[in-house]
Amino acid sequence: MPAFKLPRIRPSEITAERYFHMRRELLASALGLAAASALPAAAGSAPAAAAPAATLKFVRNPRFIAMGKPNTFEEISGYNNFYEFGLDKSDPAANAGSLRTRPWSLTIAGEAAVTGTFNLEDILKNQPLEERIYRHRCVEAWSMVIPWVGFPLADLLRRFQPTSRAKYVEFTTLLDPKQMPGQKRDYLQWPYVEALRIDEAMHPLTLMVVGVYGRDLPNQNGAPLRLHVPWKYGFKSAKSIVRVRFTEQQPKTSWALAAPDEYGFYANVNPQVDHPRWTQATERRIGAGLLAPRQATLPFNGYADQVAALYKGLDLRRNF
Repeated sequence: MPAFKLPRIRPSEITAERYFHMRRELLASALGLAAASALPAAAGSAPAAAAPAATLKFVRNPRFIAMGKPNTFEEISGYNNFYEFGLDKSDPAANAGSLRTRPWSLTIAGEAAVTGTFNLEDILKNQPLEERIYRHRCVEAWSMVIPWVGFPLADLLRRFQPTSRAKYVEFTTLLDPKQMPGQKRDYLQWPYVEALRIDEAMHPLTLMVVGVYGRDLPNQNGAPLRLHVPWKYGFKSAKSIVRVRFTEQQPKTSWALAAPDEYGFYANVNPQVDHPRWTQATERRIGAGLLAPRQATLPFNGYADQVAALYKGLDLRRNF
């Protein structure tokens, strides 16, 4: 007799469960209020991991300073999407202490002249770091302003000499259910995979992140190595990366596989293309206050001047 297997949780059920736990946010939304001040309270239902020591040496890049006051370290580290550690926004801070970030290695594969597995320390050795204050926009229509510390992804990719066949760059997160308890559930296909076109990956805005607020990156924010692509929804920015692969064909990414009608490959922030279950025309700023009005969503998250040319001639409604 075949063993009983629980049915796969549909993506729509994932969202429903998350919002069920976030009662205060739902109530505020139902009243038509910006629920930003309630969100840190919801995140605070579990204690955030202790802040790491300020160990990073960096310079602030004045070319990349988003409008608006940065969110606090507590807001940034206590309210996250990182399904490898649970579905609720507070789960990563509560559960990510199990992640061991040293030693760490990065595998480079695919269409490149230089491939192999490299120690993270060797990759970061003599790599200048800079602080960039970027807007961060989540597909659930909440936003933050975050002082990331990292270096241009292009600096890393060029070291491995991608060939002319490299049209895309694929990023894979660590697969280890013992360290990442959320991977014991099958609401996504593990490991988590995201990807960019090669021109997106090489764009000067695209950042490989190792820290925040001048400190080593907290586990719940994707330590020790994560991506940030500021003109895209947050799920495109893979966390705890262990593999980078150059490919000729467009990779199959985790959320596009799980719910292709909800999470497209491009995921450019676009107020004119709503999620099937909520509007993307406005957003709520985490920490803005309960009575603060929702803000209008900016095309490409406010970075249109820098990146819109990448998509000239592309139908952004079909290629969402």
